[in-house]
Amino acid sequence: MQHLPHPRKRFGQNFLQDPSVLEGIVHAIRPQTGERIIEIGPGRGALTRELLSCIPSIEAIELDRDLCAYLKQVFKPEQLILYSQDVLNFDFAAHAAKVPETPLLRLVGNLPYNLSSVLMLKWVQTPECIKDIHIMLQKEVIERLGAQPSTSAYSRLSIAVQTIFEVEPLFEVPPTAFFPAPKVDSMVARLTPHRPSEILRFQCNRSILEFVLQMAFGQRRKMLSNSLKTLPVPLEWSAWGIDPQRRPESMSLDEWVGLVRQLEPVWPSTQDAA
Repeated sequence: MQHLPHPRKRFGQNFLQDPSVLEGIVHAIRPQTGERIIEIGPGRGALTRELLSCIPSIEAIELDRDLCAYLKQVFKPEQLILYSQDVLNFDFAAHAAKVPETPLLRLVGNLPYNLSSVLMLKWVQTPECIKDIHIMLQKEVIERLGAQPSTSAYSRLSIAVQTIFEVEPLFEVPPTAFFPAPKVDSMVARLTPHRPSEILRFQCNRSILEFVLQMAFGQRRKMLSNSLKTLPVPLEWSAWGIDPQRRPESMSLDEWVGLVRQLEPVWPSTQDAA
């Protein structure tokens, strides 16, 4: 019998172990043979095992070398194609392109909370290679991803994600479903890239959008006239059709996209909007 690796705090590891939650995730995914499913942070392989009961093979990304060694003992190479690396350095678009006949990836994982925002902002850059994402995160983060304007949870992350993906919260997961038990509730959600009509609705320069959102929500309690006063363009609030006394959380997705579209023609080409 293989030795079970211990969870490591520095990796933010909380291993999912509740059979009903695992079953619920697999039911939500409905994996099909021939799909390219990539599990992020498989841990001890509890969800991996459930997925492999439905399909012959999956891929996985795991940074912890002890867990990688354990997973290689538990699963056959033809069942689990394992990438031992940091998910933040994984090029999903390039990986999808390696199999042109099946270019869309289905991503699934119980993500460490400290990586959630960074990963979300990474995935919004390449939605064209993603079919869907099923993730478990801290409940508060999922609520932030799907938050509506004029709520305390509405943030830069909400706008960046919702202009690319439809966010569908699925079900809550209590701390007792994990080992060790975290101090917060979790939630599973499905993220699906928008349909073509919605893509056109939210189409704008993503670099400028990120730049403006970072400025605005970096000082979210201030009015837009203050938080955006150092934009590298002349401030034309009347022409933009925006009341400068509003606060960033009151602006809808369409309003943010509309602002960016008006900024695009006058945005300095030398300005770093990354």
